[in-house]
Amino acid sequence: MHSSELKTLLRDANPEFWDRLAVASREATDFSELFQLSSLRKKAHTRQIPRKETVHEKVRLALLGGYSLYPLHDLVEHLCDVEGFPCTVWLGDFDNYISEIMDDGSALYEFGPQVILLLPAEHRCKYTGQLTDPRQMPQDAARQVVYSLLELAGQLHEKTRAEVIMTNFMLPARHDLGAYRARTIASDWTFRKWVNLELGLSAPPYLHVCDLEFLAHRRGGIEARDERAWFESKQPCSPALLPDLAREIVHLLRNLRRAPKKVLALDLDNTLWGGVVADDGIDGIELGDTSPRGEAFKAFQKYIVTLKQRGTLLAVVSKNDHAVAAEVFEKHPEMVLRMEDVVFFKANWEPKSDNLRRMAAELELGLDSFVFVDDNPAEIEIVRQFAPEVATILLGPDPSEYVAQLQDCRYFEPRNITSEDTERTAQYRSESQRQALLAATTDMGAYLESLNMEAVIREFAPVDIPRVAQLINKSNQFNLTTRRRSEAELTVLMNDPSFIGFSVRLRDRFGDHGLISVAIGRQDGDALHIDTWLMSCRVLKRQVEDEVLNELVRLGKTRGCTRIEGLYLPTSKNTMVADFYSEMGFALVFSDEQGRRYNLPIDPFPSHPTKIKLARRAYEPN
Repeated sequence: MHSSELKTLLRDANPEFWDRLAVASREATDFSELFQLSSLRKKAHTRQIPRKETVHEKVRLALLGGYSLYPLHDLVEHLCDVEGFPCTVWLGDFDNYISEIMDDGSALYEFGPQVILLLPAEHRCKYTGQLTDPRQMPQDAARQVVYSLLELAGQLHEKTRAEVIMTNFMLPARHDLGAYRARTIASDWTFRKWVNLELGLSAPPYLHVCDLEFLAHRRGGIEARDERAWFESKQPCSPALLPDLAREIVHLLRNLRRAPKKVLALDLDNTLWGGVVADDGIDGIELGDTSPRGEAFKAFQKYIVTLKQRGTLLAVVSKNDHAVAAEVFEKHPEMVLRMEDVVFFKANWEPKSDNLRRMAAELELGLDSFVFVDDNPAEIEIVRQFAPEVATILLGPDPSEYVAQLQDCRYFEPRNITSEDTERTAQYRSESQRQALLAATTDMGAYLESLNMEAVIREFAPVDIPRVAQLINKSNQFNLTTRRRSEAELTVLMNDPSFIGFSVRLRDRFGDHGLISVAIGRQDGDALHIDTWLMSCRVLKRQVEDEVLNELVRLGKTRGCTRIEGLYLPTSKNTMVADFYSEMGFALVFSDEQGRRYNLPIDPFPSHPTKIKLARRAYEPN
């Protein structure tokens, strides 16, 4: 978000300013950019620009420590405000925190903080003896540092009943002692590591460690420090690390008021494995140690299992045939996740937002307890529109990054882990046997309108034949006859005047789906027989099937046909379209165990309305 746009909204006193400011603040990575956004926020408050969302009561936050706390406090105050939980800040004096804590009459206690942030001075976390001292001496000194910090936190909590957030210590980033640093606790490197470890392991429930060691490591030790900033203005870290530290503090503040997410709801195809199992088969999906991508998907599942072990409930929400999807969990030798790991397994053709609502009702959890993970941006958008309480994660194209995306989402960070957490899945699996409540209905029409879909319907052309053949020979689920044809056969068919054949390409505001549907018809007298009708499952429920039928009827009319005849040939994988022709208005005329035949009069046929804009129709001049 450019500052000029925000300045325009600020000048016009537009309430949209706050939403745009929040987005810009989340995306800002540079200290100067975030500091400028804070300045704009202050001006907006001065001008009393109204806000649409409800703002919570201000939290009283005290900051004290061994550093200058400006501009850190400004960034913290800004990020809290734009995220909807503003704070009133009290600042302690530079490196006066011990006196402020020990003095019962200090201004700190007059302020009455609800949360206290303490940044202990790094210079007090140093062994002052000799590198050659016996191991026990620096070890005892490290324990004394930890004891002193815990005593200060205990005093704060006892006198205020406040939650205490305390930073630990950055590690040195210079070579200095070289490899010898790891051989003695007396080195700054090892001494601080020891203190940080003991502080975390010994922290009481009211003390929350803000892991400055980790933040500096993640940013880079050299980049995290700025010696000039220390000498000139006593800053706790470099400007590069300051936004990271402020965000971490705000994250901890928020987590004091918000529980971790409880349910991880997962897509299947191209999420837990590579490929589409209904088309590729259980043996054709990418999963396991025989390929880099397969290994990446397996690693993703392994990480998901660790979330389950921490108490996160796992669920499946997939547009798939249940039996086909379940078979992978039951029979694939490289699957890490199994059916017993999952509390709910929703593999069907309903909107995923509806399935999530049903899960929430049956689990008796709020939708805001769910995180939904999918590789399809359109499916993510459906959930965002029709189940906005659900947090969503859109996976990228590279499965090697999936673990990192989930690790960095920060939705499942536990406050603590108990032995009961490992039993949570079993508890909820039992709970799910209760009668499901009716789910809220969804207005899919509004969503389809918002996609801005555009389709190109085109007669078979030489350039498309390879992809058409691929789709014909791979598609299993949405495939009415499952007739396979080679490229050579399709080329012959193209030149047969008794046949029509066309493909459909679809794009929307998220991108290009490519060639996603194929239809082949054969004229016999006054009837147009549907020989082949298939569609990629990626675009189910997007009204593509309606446009295909409209096109078949139009082309039948141009040929003088009076009826369309449909054929359904059942297979073990195309049960999802068993009733498709009936749902589309065809009349059943014959049925046996081999298949069913249907009839649809062309006149009168009301064209099916859709939200798809047609850029081209088949057999029309360009």
